[in-house]
Amino acid sequence: MNDLKPATNRHLPEFSEKSLKTLLREVSRGQIAPCYLLYGEEEYLIQNTLQQILDFMIPREDRDLSLFIMDGEQEDIDALCGTLMTPPLLSGRKVVVLRNTRLFQSKVSLPAVIQKIKEHLEHEPYRAAEMFLQFLAITGWHLDDLKNDGWKQISNDQWSIAVGDNSWKERSSWLPIVVDLCASYGLATKHYREDTNRLSELLLQGLPEGNHLIISADTVDKRKPLFKTVSQVGQIISFPKVKQEIKLKESLQDIAAELLRKKGKSFSAAAWVALGRKTGFNLRASVGAIEKLIAYTGDKPLIEETDIEEIIGKTREDTLFDLTSALAERNLTKSLLTMNELFNRNIQPLLILAMLIRETRYLLHAKILIQSNRIASFHPNMDYLQFQKSVYPGIREQMPASGKKDTWLIAQHPFVIYSALKNAHRFSYNELLSHAEALTALDMAIKTTAKDPKLMLGVFLLKACTNIKQTLATAANTSS
Repeated sequence: MNDLKPATNRHLPEFSEKSLKTLLREVSRGQIAPCYLLYGEEEYLIQNTLQQILDFMIPREDRDLSLFIMDGEQEDIDALCGTLMTPPLLSGRKVVVLRNTRLFQSKVSLPAVIQKIKEHLEHEPYRAAEMFLQFLAITGWHLDDLKNDGWKQISNDQWSIAVGDNSWKERSSWLPIVVDLCASYGLATKHYREDTNRLSELLLQGLPEGNHLIISADTVDKRKPLFKTVSQVGQIISFPKVKQEIKLKESLQDIAAELLRKKGKSFSAAAWVALGRKTGFNLRASVGAIEKLIAYTGDKPLIEETDIEEIIGKTREDTLFDLTSALAERNLTKSLLTMNELFNRNIQPLLILAMLIRETRYLLHAKILIQSNRIASFHPNMDYLQFQKSVYPGIREQMPASGKKDTWLIAQHPFVIYSALKNAHRFSYNELLSHAEALTALDMAIKTTAKDPKLMLGVFLLKACTNIKQTLATAANTSS
């Protein structure tokens, strides 16, 4: 267990530091509370602490049967309580993790939620879209009503009453962007049960022996009864944002030093400056970059500025586009290498999945459009200029005058439509339908099980980029 000791975190706020050290010391000694709540703005530190708690509580080989994960966007009070009340399948502990919950949010939390949405827009757009759904659930507004400039119909007074502040003054800088993001990812307003009394009662009466609950959240309203219940029966750790630049750099240096020490590596002074230029010393982005640098520099002990420029140069959006292009081209090698790069850069599996879902949906729409014979003049060897002149005008005429679906292929930019039509010939209709169903199942598996998302996505890409039946037939013919 020695290698599981946390980074020193000596520059984090005093309350968080003392609570965190005490908690991990207790957990390492087997003094485990029924429930933990980890909340705050430093997402990397929250996830790192959650992982350390799990490492002390459940052996990795037992997690398929002893670890249950529920994502905040899919949380269900009844399902959560039912899982908590079910005894462990194996002897030992059973842990239920509820990630990024909104159960502690209220209108008091909305200014903080809005701030998180704006922060995530640049680096984690899918996370921003997910948090916007939380915003809608609290306000009672619906995504469909805000599309196509519908958000402009909300008066300043309505906004102030619903949100509780004057953030309407700058909403135009982020609100239309995140509305479009939700549409592009195929997200929709979700309806949540606000009844947390059952969970509170369950925690107060006591969980079955060996069962534990770990909750993570971005923002909380400490006046919520559930918050008071968790503080009474469990442990609550706060991870406020490290605001002072000097303390932020020193905190990151502590974490980086531990990561580099384990691999026998170090940073040159120029490399450290270059990393800050690339990541802004954001803890999550910086740690992801450091992990990638460790992997890509191999046996080289000193990481230098040239390594930073060479390896951290490409943006996440570029790499996501590389992945969807590789899928459309059925290029297995490129798709797996690109997926590995995204994971090395700490890109969320759900964002990778969302991009694969969107690309598969576009290819399926393109296949249907081709088979409908409504664009008979199109052929895969056609260049983009020809497409714009002879094919796109006909597609544009098929656009509904009202009720346009933002997720339809024909509603996208002409080049997106052109690319999907060119690549659709590589797949059969049944293949694309099967891939769409597989991705739906994969979405549920990532959100509700402890299975390795990277492995599941890799298996999907293997099947999507190769013709398994043809490969097996070829192998059989060769062996005979």
